[in-house]
Amino acid sequence: MANTINSIPQYLLQSKAIKLEPAKPFTWASGWKSPIYCDNRITLSFPEIRAAIRNAFVDKIKQHYPGVEVIAGVATGAIAQGALVAEAMNLPFVYVRSAPKKHGMENLIEGIVMPGQKVVVVEDLISTGGSSLQAVDALRKAGAEVLGMVAIFTYGFTTAEDNFKASDCKLVTLTNYLELLDLAVQTGYIKAEQVNVLKEWRQSPHTWMQ
Repeated sequence: MANTINSIPQYLLQSKAIKLEPAKPFTWASGWKSPIYCDNRITLSFPEIRAAIRNAFVDKIKQHYPGVEVIAGVATGAIAQGALVAEAMNLPFVYVRSAPKKHGMENLIEGIVMPGQKVVVVEDLISTGGSSLQAVDALRKAGAEVLGMVAIFTYGFTTAEDNFKASDCKLVTLTNYLELLDLAVQTGYIKAEQVNVLKEWRQSPHTWMQ
């Protein structure tokens, strides 16, 4: 399955789940200006790509977290991906909301996870890691043993690395920002002279273009 894993950056660019526009930056919800926009939910619309990501996740989980007993998706972006992985591995599935439901049972975790169960969290995208690690914290408070997290893509921000280390949570990703840039240059998606601008953004995204 190594070939499938190596093709993930290509699939993200091909499906336009990730767009690189150094000359026409996007504005994130946080207000940051960015030369990259990522919405991995788009990959769900392409059966071949959807299956490749699912299979790559399964391989990574088997390699890094062989004792897994439950798969947990982070709402909302990773609910579908997590369910696909759980189905492929014949494991229970739950998902974690960003905030408790405001009616009914007021659940934060949807589904059944028992104290002591070994959980792997599935995420679609890692930026600072804040919302992803909130899900880890919720599962731990419910008594689960979180083995770690798998994600499709990470920007590789130092902040995220520090946050995962502080939370003692292992993170494994299918691809990352620098791998994506390498492929984008090789395939002519961006020009070689644009790479420095894209790398500079990753070093200080909150001050870029200010």
